[in-house]
Amino acid sequence: QTHFLSLSLQAKMSRLVQARRLEGIDKNIWVEFVKLAATYATVNLGQGFPDFPPLDFLKEAFVRALSGENHMLHQYTRAFGHPPLVKILAQFFGKLLGRDLDPMTNVMVTVGAYQALFCCFQAFVDEGDEVIIIEPFFDCYEPMVKMAGGTPVFVPLRPKAPKEGKLMSSADWQLDPAELASKFSERTKAIVLNSPNNPLGKVFSRGELELIADLCEKHDILCISDEVYEWLVYDGKEHIRIASLQGMWDRTVMIGSAGKTFSATGWKVGWTVGPNRLLQHLRTVHQNSVYHCATIAQEAVAQGFQREIELYGKPDSYLVQLPKMLQQKRDWLVQSLDAVGMKPIIPEGTYFLVADISEFKSDVPDVPDSDEPCDYRFAKWMVKNKGLAAIPLSSFYCGAHKNNYNHFIRFCFAKEEATLKAANDILQKWKREKTSP
Repeated sequence: QTHFLSLSLQAKMSRLVQARRLEGIDKNIWVEFVKLAATYATVNLGQGFPDFPPLDFLKEAFVRALSGENHMLHQYTRAFGHPPLVKILAQFFGKLLGRDLDPMTNVMVTVGAYQALFCCFQAFVDEGDEVIIIEPFFDCYEPMVKMAGGTPVFVPLRPKAPKEGKLMSSADWQLDPAELASKFSERTKAIVLNSPNNPLGKVFSRGELELIADLCEKHDILCISDEVYEWLVYDGKEHIRIASLQGMWDRTVMIGSAGKTFSATGWKVGWTVGPNRLLQHLRTVHQNSVYHCATIAQEAVAQGFQREIELYGKPDSYLVQLPKMLQQKRDWLVQSLDAVGMKPIIPEGTYFLVADISEFKSDVPDVPDSDEPCDYRFAKWMVKNKGLAAIPLSSFYCGAHKNNYNHFIRFCFAKEEATLKAANDILQKWKREKTSP
């Protein structure tokens, strides 16, 4: 009888259950590699989160909000952003952009920058619209465009050989202006810009941003500007907000993250900043999806920004201290990788550093007829056999281009000194094993 019921249920369920929009986007690099790292890694330089604590001030603000007398902080706040947070964000980014921002219409708080991206694609992209994505790209852009019914159009940053005897820099990866221009058409609705770029750490120059801005204006295109690493910029480089360029404010949504700004990725507080003509549509998606973000986390982030606006540009500012600390960690990992022969590409920003694994690929057993890119197999082998977790660079490319960039992996250096030292010990031991007779 049980067998009969099972067959009967199968017959009833023979029609497709999942929506067509989910086809081909069910796999996710983070689900797989987070599980692998949890199972095998002794050192995790894979997923992009710090293993050091956020600022004491910020933790204390969270505790005050949690245990204080204002019991309303345990309840719903305004759906589009806790009033103290949107007010300070409007003041803070208004100062950076040199314009007056209305906290109620020019700022919206989201469940991390991830939800901000989702709102943008759902709000702006229709069936048949094309969205230009610069490769390598943060992996969620492609499936989010497809879920909205759009078609991703990819344009790669192309590496140029560095000067003799020099390590490659993320600045050596550049757009070809003619190739970029060729991707714009009457079907193009938006371009996604991620500067500083994850995974490369590239900080787009003013000239590169002006090239993108000119094409946006010429073709009347929106710009979704993912700026979550805006404060993590090194070597005296400047993060330029594309919305500050001539003609770009009215067509740009800026996306930011408290997780990356204040080293508290688990709080999941993000935001969008832009003109009301665009943000009004994001609010529609937001109110019909998550509706609301955690009130206490928003309260603590508001206090963090209040502190930063008072200390802006001063040595005590966390936004001044954090990039200095991370630049030291970056330089330490660069030296560590270079010493063992994994050629690092020096990032100008972000938490991440990409390294060329060509000299190590032969250590990984070949898998005949495998459809996995080489760097993917390498990263999985490395975490299982060496206990060191990193992310294959090919996961930041579309299917057609994965095998063009399959000899790189991405490391996260936003880690405690002890974590980076443990990674160095693994690499040094590995090198000794390679060179011993």
